[in-house]
Amino acid sequence: MHVVICGGGAIGASTAYYLSRRDVAVTVVERTGIACAASGKSGGFLARQWSDGLPGEELARRSFDLHAELAAELGGDAWGYRRLTTYAGHADPWEHSHRKGYDVAWLSDGVTVTQEIGSPGNTAQVHPGLYTRAMMQAAETHGAVLRLARVTGLARDRNRVTGVQIEGGDVIQADAVVIAMGPWSILAAMWLPLPAIFGLKGHSLVFDTGTSVPAEAAFLEYPDSGETLSPELFPRPDGTTYVCGISGEEPLPLDPAAVMPDEKSIARLERLCANVSPVLASAPIVARQACFRPIARDGVPVIGDIPGVENAYVATGHSVWGILNAPATGEAMAELITENRASRIDLEPFRPNRLPPLDPARLRRAVQGA
Repeated sequence: MHVVICGGGAIGASTAYYLSRRDVAVTVVERTGIACAASGKSGGFLARQWSDGLPGEELARRSFDLHAELAAELGGDAWGYRRLTTYAGHADPWEHSHRKGYDVAWLSDGVTVTQEIGSPGNTAQVHPGLYTRAMMQAAETHGAVLRLARVTGLARDRNRVTGVQIEGGDVIQADAVVIAMGPWSILAAMWLPLPAIFGLKGHSLVFDTGTSVPAEAAFLEYPDSGETLSPELFPRPDGTTYVCGISGEEPLPLDPAAVMPDEKSIARLERLCANVSPVLASAPIVARQACFRPIARDGVPVIGDIPGVENAYVATGHSVWGILNAPATGEAMAELITENRASRIDLEPFRPNRLPPLDPARLRRAVQGA
């Protein structure tokens, strides 16, 4: 069996890993580079129980546990895996005296930490880009192949997918094809009956803060210009600290390499960081960046086989939980492709046909006019 995975992000790389562990021949087709988009620019925060009561509960719990297993088996220090204590609080930019609450020394006096919302038993982190590249490398160790190319379509024999067309006219023959292109999965709706996958743009900064900042994540509320922002701060074991907190709706570029941060959003985030932490205020900024997170209309991932088309599968739409849910998604896809069912989690809440498919002709016109 030969499976072609379209997309070299965390979902695609994890799927490649779990398929390769089953001795399946895998080719990952990636346009720009492994972890080039959200999988390399997200926070990498992991929470076992934050999806409880939602469709993603089983997926999140299984995936959190798999992250720990992968770290133990493959050496998670290489991708910054560690357990965290996680706090919530609120910031007053004009307050400079100590306030009551938990003592999180690296935050400003104007930040009140009100509760511990995660312990090392149920929250953790990875460096998302390093994790994704490690999964791809592990898959390659088991025989998977990475091919840098732009997917332009699918080869079909009636209602059966037989391969992937790439720029230049070549066709990579396949017994199964997985669409895992993040927000760019919407392009596959020109070839398959898929629902809309949107891209929500988020901005982030990475600071060189040194290794003295403890393993503590912080989720804050911050008043700014009449609205309340929700910055998330994640110190990493490599001595950097990742901060995000400003999102917006902008058109998704057709080329992932064309995604650029908005200068005003970055400047706003820099001011926020200087106010919430003296450590951040004095630390060099090593990355100013943006990415588009994939999200379906109902906010639930789209995972499974594509009805009406044999040998076609999709795994996308994980929004802010793509890194968390990558291992369990990859495991489930490997089971589904090789055994015709996922045994560890129920994929019914994520079935692609729960949402109406896009009109391929309309999408094609929109892409041609972009």
